[in-house]
Amino acid sequence: MPSRRFGEITETWNPVIGCLHFCKYCWARPLAARLAKMGVQPYAERDFSPTFLPWRLDRKFSRNSFVFVCDMADLFGEWVPRTWILKVLEEVSKNKRATFFFLTKNPRRYLEFEFGDNAVLGATVETNRPYQGISRAPQPPERIEAMIELNHEYKALIIEPILDFDLPEFIHLIRRVKPIFVYVGYDNYGHKLPEPTLDKTKQLIAKLSEFTEVRYKTLRKAWYEPHEKSLKDIGD
Repeated sequence: MPSRRFGEITETWNPVIGCLHFCKYCWARPLAARLAKMGVQPYAERDFSPTFLPWRLDRKFSRNSFVFVCDMADLFGEWVPRTWILKVLEEVSKNKRATFFFLTKNPRRYLEFEFGDNAVLGATVETNRPYQGISRAPQPPERIEAMIELNHEYKALIIEPILDFDLPEFIHLIRRVKPIFVYVGYDNYGHKLPEPTLDKTKQLIAKLSEFTEVRYKTLRKAWYEPHEKSLKDIGD
C-alpha cells in the first residue's frame, strides 16, 4: 500500500494557532483555555484567537519524521491570511527530508495552493450527511466534494468523531476521493453525538479496507446504543 510510506505522527508543529469553526466536540479549544489559565504563552495572551507565530517557522525536523502541521489550529480556515499559509508552505518545501500532514475542515482552500510530494493533505469528514449545530465549518458533503476535486497524490480522510452516515453513499464518495489511508474513531469526550452503532461502523471499515488502508482509533458502542442483556439478567 502506498500509505506505508507514512507511519504514525512523530511530532506536531504549530506556527499558527486558533480556530473559528467552534466544533461542539473540539478538544483543542478547552486545552488552550487550560493553558491560558496556567499562564502558558501564547495562549495566556491570545487564548484561541487565530495567531501567527513566525518564530516557530525556524523549527528543525529530523529525517523521516511525520509532522502534524497545526494540530492546534485549522490552517486553511477562511479567516487565515494567505500570507500565513504561504510562509508555512515555504518551510515545508525546504524540509524535504520530513513529511508533513495537514488536516482541515475547509479542504476547498487546498485548491488555492501548491504542495510537494512531502505533504499529505487530510480532511475531517465525520459523515456524508449534513448536520446542524455541531460545527460552523463547511458541511461534510462539501468537504468530500472538495477532496474529490483536489489533484494531489497523497490524500487522507479522518472520520473522527464518526457521526451516523449512509453506508453505500459514504463508501462511494470516499472511493472517489482516493485516500491513501482513512482514520476511523468515535468521540472521546462524551459529547453525546449522533453516532452510528458499532456494528455499522465495522461494516464501514470492512468496505473501506477493500480499497484503502484503514487506521483504527477509538472503537466502542455508540453512547445511545442499547447494551445486550447478559445471561444473568435474562435469568433474573
